[in-house]
Amino acid sequence: MNLPNKLSLARIILVPVFAAFLLATSLPGHYVWALLVFAAASYTDHLDGKIARSRNMITTFGQFLDPLADKVLVMTALICFASMGLCNIWFVLIIMLREFAVTSLRLVAVESGRVIAANKWGKTKTVSQMIAVLVVLILQSMQELGGFYAASGAFLLVGNIFVGISCVFTIISGVIYIKQNYQVINTMK
Repeated sequence: MNLPNKLSLARIILVPVFAAFLLATSLPGHYVWALLVFAAASYTDHLDGKIARSRNMITTFGQFLDPLADKVLVMTALICFASMGLCNIWFVLIIMLREFAVTSLRLVAVESGRVIAANKWGKTKTVSQMIAVLVVLILQSMQELGGFYAASGAFLLVGNIFVGISCVFTIISGVIYIKQNYQVINTMK
């Protein structure tokens, strides 16, 4: 297994650590710890792609593992946020629906010997989702550490706006993936 694939795998391994910190509400500074773990995991997404492209280490396995690792990380964050009342459940459900649809499309493509790599819209979607999660975590960390309780409603609103924006990018990228790869769906008949 090459270094970029190890970094993608490390991102998946960091998911339970991130979730444990995020959900450990009795732990002082739990949002800060969750933020640090999520930021480190998100950075591995940038790093694995950069290394794979610069060293010509792009593999079929990596093209499948990298977006899967992103989905596991982001969906864990959003599901936790929804359960904690930090974001709108409808945004999470829409994002989950798109992720399942595109992942299913990728699996069908693999069965026919084809790999659907991430395109610029998929990458934009992932970046917007990671930024949204980081914004929510930063705002909650500020509230936790700085006592901004009077601003908690505004923090929730701002966090939801960022998650909503990422939801729009998620829908757009999902429609584009399906349109660009419609022939894969046609082969299922």
